[in-house]
Amino acid sequence: MSKVDIFSLIRSNYNAFTKSEKKVADYILEHMQDVIYMSITDLADACNVGEASVFRFCKTMNLKGYQEFKIALAHSTQDEETQQMSGEITQQDTIGELASKILATNINALTETSNLINETDISKAIDCFIQADRVHFFGVGSSLMTAMEAKNKFMRITNKTECSIDSHLQIMSASLMTDRDVAVAISYSGSTKDTIDVAKAAKERGAKVISITRFAKSPLTNYADITLLCGSNEGPLQGGSLSAKISQLYLLDILYAEFFRRNYKESTLNKEETAKAVIEKML
Repeated sequence: MSKVDIFSLIRSNYNAFTKSEKKVADYILEHMQDVIYMSITDLADACNVGEASVFRFCKTMNLKGYQEFKIALAHSTQDEETQQMSGEITQQDTIGELASKILATNINALTETSNLINETDISKAIDCFIQADRVHFFGVGSSLMTAMEAKNKFMRITNKTECSIDSHLQIMSASLMTDRDVAVAISYSGSTKDTIDVAKAAKERGAKVISITRFAKSPLTNYADITLLCGSNEGPLQGGSLSAKISQLYLLDILYAEFFRRNYKESTLNKEETAKAVIEKML
C-alpha cells in the first residue's frame, strides 16, 4: 500500500467519477488531513452523498474498500504536503526562490508520473512497437513538440517511426494506417479534437492506439488500446507548461529505453549508423 499515491489516482481518474464521486474527490483533496480520521459515514455526511457513493469512489480507483483507501491516504498525505510546500510563484519571489519552486514543480510532475506507471501497459506498448511496421506519433500544439521529440529520439535506432506536423497530414496518415501500424496519440487533456479524430481514424483502420495523457478517462482514451498517464497538473491558463511536457517525455524515454533493451543488437547498430551520418555536420 505504501507505493499507492492516492492523490495521483484521484486526479488521473477524476473524469471517470460520477457527480457524487467527484464531490467525494473534491472534499478529500481539500481536507486530506481530516479525512484520515473520518469514518465512511462521516465522509459521506461531509460530502452530502450516500455511503454507497464513497464505496463506489474507492472501487473506481481499484481499491478494495474504504479502509484500504484510508491506508493509502495516510501514506500519501506526507508526500502531498511536501508538494504543496513548494508553493506558487509570487511577485515577491527572488530568482533563487523562483528556481527552487520551478524545480519542485518539475520533480513533483516526474514523481507523480512514476507513481502512475503500469509496467504491464509499458510492456504491451513495447510489444506493439516491436510488431509494428510503422509507428506514428501524433499531437497538436505543445503536444506536437513532444511527438516530434519522440520521432527524433526513436529514428536514431529504428526506421519505422513517423511524425507529421500538419493536422491535415496527420488525419490523412491515420486514414491509411493498417492493423500492422501503431498510433501514439499525445494530448495532456485527452480532449483535443484533432488528436481525437486521428485516434478514431487509426482505430477504425485496425491500428493499435496508444494514448499519452493526464486522465484515465477522456474522449481520447475511448479510442486507446493502451493509456499511459502523465502526472503533471496543468490549469486552463497553463497550456504548454514544461512540467507537463517533461512528464510526457519521461514516459517516452522509458519506452525508448525498453525498446532499445529488447532490440539491443539492431538498435546499437542503427544508433552507430545515424551517429556517423551526422558526424560531418559538426566541427
